[in-house]
Amino acid sequence: MIPDRDLHLDLCDDNDNAADKPEEACGVFGIYAPGQEVAKLTYFGLYALQHRGQESAGIATFDGQQLHEHRDMGLVSHVFSPEILAQLPGQLAIGHTRYSTTGSSRRCNAQPVIVETKLGKLALAHNGNLVNTAELQQYLLAKGCELNTTIDSEMIALVIREEVNAGKGWVDATISACQRCVGAFSLTIATPDGIMAIRDTNGIRPLVLGIMPDHVSHYVVASETCALDIIGADYERDVKPGELLWITEEGITAIEWAPKAEPKLCIFEMIYFARPDSWVHEESLYSYRMRLGKQLAKESFHAADIVIGVPDSGIPAAIGFSEASGIPYAEGLIKNRYVGRTFIQPTQEMREAGIRMKLNPLRDVLKGKRVIVIDDSIVRGTTSRKLVKALRDAGATEIHMRISSPPVTHPCFYGIDTDTQDQLIAATKSVAEIAEQIGVDTLAYLSWEGMLSATERNPNHFCSACFTGDYPVEIPDGIKRSKLMLEIGARG
Repeated sequence: MIPDRDLHLDLCDDNDNAADKPEEACGVFGIYAPGQEVAKLTYFGLYALQHRGQESAGIATFDGQQLHEHRDMGLVSHVFSPEILAQLPGQLAIGHTRYSTTGSSRRCNAQPVIVETKLGKLALAHNGNLVNTAELQQYLLAKGCELNTTIDSEMIALVIREEVNAGKGWVDATISACQRCVGAFSLTIATPDGIMAIRDTNGIRPLVLGIMPDHVSHYVVASETCALDIIGADYERDVKPGELLWITEEGITAIEWAPKAEPKLCIFEMIYFARPDSWVHEESLYSYRMRLGKQLAKESFHAADIVIGVPDSGIPAAIGFSEASGIPYAEGLIKNRYVGRTFIQPTQEMREAGIRMKLNPLRDVLKGKRVIVIDDSIVRGTTSRKLVKALRDAGATEIHMRISSPPVTHPCFYGIDTDTQDQLIAATKSVAEIAEQIGVDTLAYLSWEGMLSATERNPNHFCSACFTGDYPVEIPDGIKRSKLMLEIGARG
């Protein structure tokens, strides 16, 4: 039986080894392109989305009524080979790459999810997280459904199956299922007749539509525009919040399944998760992140010799800070870009050496310098403390840390892997206390207002609950209690 809790957000109990950044859950991809090698195109799309998840990867294709699929644990390049891709023929495909969450790193949880219906098989890939899993679980168990995974994505697929088996077509069944789902979901769904792309009523997780330039009837959907770029597709538009796209041999049909949709894109997608070369709101996220740095310089200037960014996500903001402040930008940290997740645990002595397996300071750049360090966020503070020690060991005389987002004080329930509230350093300590704990001379965060104003968009069209606790989708009490430790304690 699936526990009554947030299924995607299992937590790491090892405080030393837990991630010190919020982690995205998944990347999704879908393509309708008869006559093309859809499996290979999907492979490259997932390759571009690898930053969104490194646990598992999968592709499902349809060749008429026949479904072909391959899923396994590991990176996209490890899961698929030319021989495997050759065994995935078809005119349409969807793909998925998933972030590893402790306790659920099993092959059965790899997506796409496959279910059998009376209209044929259905494959579903999901990015996001539902908050009404207990309700859906009760509904499905009452229907006699067997749950084979520990992910809410399977529940969505099973609800669609129930609606199809009750006599509805693919689109109507999917709309009915989505109306039962509460939370964040961007979906790509493959059927024998076509593919669907759907976003929840708030569009919390991203999803975009592209067109293959030499084949105007060939469409692509993906979590980010970088997955369109890699296969040469042209960005057409975002899938709207509360919208379903149905793509078949007859073309594309857009349906507003949730007329009262209200955009609430996750602001962390713009700050950190999405690749800097992905486009949101008609510009690259590199440009937005530079503006964050410029705003940060206006709000928290400090005299220094150089500005450095923490690779990779802190670099655009560092460049923006440098431009606005007039302090020279320098590369003070070199990232080993070939280091992924390792299952070989370092010794305690190696751990104490810091984080140099991934980041190594440039001593001749840092020695004798007053340094401003730009990072995108501080979640637990463990990585920041090790980083600061490494910079001091390299000879930096002063370290002034600047964060290009506000303090993270509340956990996410919509598909981001964050700690319980009592493990979020900014929820329990003041800025001065955090500065002391991580060992910097000064520390400053970007203001919430500055973060939103830098979007140059309607600030009400973003979810920033991790900074404010103002959740756009109501969270059931049982799930709240699992993460909002401080609020529960205060009320008790």
